[in-house]
Amino acid sequence: MEALPPAHLRRILLARPRGFCAGVKRAIETVEWALRHLPTPVYVYHEIVHNTHVVRSLEHRGTRFVEEIEEIPDGGVVIFSAHGVSPQIRLQASAKGLRIIDATCPLVTKVHREARHFARQGRTILLVGHRGHQEVIGTMGEAPGHIRLVIAPEDVQRVDVPDPSKVAVITQTTLSLDETEGIMEAIRERFPKAAQPAKEDICYATTNRQKAVKAIASSADLILVLGSRNSSNSRRLAEVARALGTPAHLIDDVHELDPTWLDGVKTLGITAGASAPEHLVTEAVEVLSRGGDVKIEEVAAVKEERVHFGLPSELKRWPSSPDG
Repeated sequence: MEALPPAHLRRILLARPRGFCAGVKRAIETVEWALRHLPTPVYVYHEIVHNTHVVRSLEHRGTRFVEEIEEIPDGGVVIFSAHGVSPQIRLQASAKGLRIIDATCPLVTKVHREARHFARQGRTILLVGHRGHQEVIGTMGEAPGHIRLVIAPEDVQRVDVPDPSKVAVITQTTLSLDETEGIMEAIRERFPKAAQPAKEDICYATTNRQKAVKAIASSADLILVLGSRNSSNSRRLAEVARALGTPAHLIDDVHELDPTWLDGVKTLGITAGASAPEHLVTEAVEVLSRGGDVKIEEVAAVKEERVHFGLPSELKRWPSSPDG
């Protein structure tokens, strides 16, 4: 979109926090480390994070994203994406003699540990998540004989559980708190003794970005979410806004914006999914405020995020690493 913003646009509200979370930063920095220290192409199993701009940028610099371990030459290096993988994939990588760099988000790794823990207790595990998402596939692989995927309250009523007194619940990290509440209520009703993790699985960044959208939704006539369509947390942000009665559109960048969406819009809200780079927000603000008297406001919903995850431990032992 290159046209000037409509004359009636007066305010742009920027949700804070927005954009990259600590797990995404860690994953991208891992690939960038590999591009600096290892021969190209650098192989990554699945998209390192679900964002078109990030993936394209890394591809242009020598990264090759693959959907099958067999695509990687024997004895090479593979980076696992932020979404995590199943033990089966790790075995396939080992069988090919691949050296593994694990960029799985630590919060996803936490859910994997919970799955193994509950499986060892002999529990049937109800995994609340979206079918086909890479994180869900990896988590289910941790205890395939124990995990049942539930994606709606109706699934809770239909799920086959050998012993109702031995049930546990875990969730995909990028879900909406609002969308899971109905499912969790159904689980509590049918399985009142269901075990749950000591700390909820939905990650802090997902929750904070949803709170930030809620903070601007009541004041905005329209909300734009910058993020890719295969990004679960980005889709949830648009859904949160719509659930509050505020129209919302998920776009990869400002050039996907349909100018007719801005008809009658005086206050525009903008946010970005946890895998969307900040430069997309900056570009959108520049285009949408160009030549007009538009006030830009940052709206903070929670305290500043200070979470930081160190790079994968494998890199500390790598011969060519700064520490090696």
